[in-house]
Amino acid sequence: MKHFLLLAPLLALTPQPAFAQSALDREITELTQRVERLEGGRAVKKLQRAFGFYIDRGLWGEAADLFADNGTIEIGLDGVYVGPERIEEYLRRLHGGQEGLVYGQLNEWITLQPAISVAEDAQSATARWRDQGMLGQHREHAEWRDGVYENTYVKEDGVWKIQSLHLFVNFVAPFEKGWARLDPGEGLTRSQTSIDYPPDSGPTVEYQPFPAVQIPAFQAPNPVTGRAVEGDL
Repeated sequence: MKHFLLLAPLLALTPQPAFAQSALDREITELTQRVERLEGGRAVKKLQRAFGFYIDRGLWGEAADLFADNGTIEIGLDGVYVGPERIEEYLRRLHGGQEGLVYGQLNEWITLQPAISVAEDAQSATARWRDQGMLGQHREHAEWRDGVYENTYVKEDGVWKIQSLHLFVNFVAPFEKGWARLDPGEGLTRSQTSIDYPPDSGPTVEYQPFPAVQIPAFQAPNPVTGRAVEGDL
């Protein structure tokens, strides 16, 4: 036993067969890629949650800084705005035109049910989220919003950013009336902001809001079968 303990360090220094070293290198590479994908998933969650909290309190510049240089935002029928500067101005105008919220404004963008898929090279990702909005102005009006995000993310110069944020709005319904009494098409309209401050391009899909059944296309495959998920707008 004593002789074995003395020989163990020497054996560890002995060159290993090429096939053994190759297998070790592959394992190290696979583990590294797995860690990078896990870190990518965490980064995506952090990005999206930060966006929601910034929007909640009217920090338009902070929210826009989360986007890639050519990042885009598309909310319902408003069309697509490209680049952080355009995104910041659109968000500001959409919520009253000032930095921060108007006194008495409620603007809760609650983001739930993350389904994140990070690319094999850990340089990009997609994510689907559930949107629940609590919106309104004190003593004037109150609304519920329901929708689904299908977003993309990219690692730009080593930093994860939002590449595209697309909120498929299912409805915006008055709090008192609720969604059950909406007429077809009533729950989704183009904002006055997008008319006064036109987007860089129009909506990328034709929307079928509640009470119709809209199924925003799934970017990620079924996690069990690996097949594309059928059904889209």
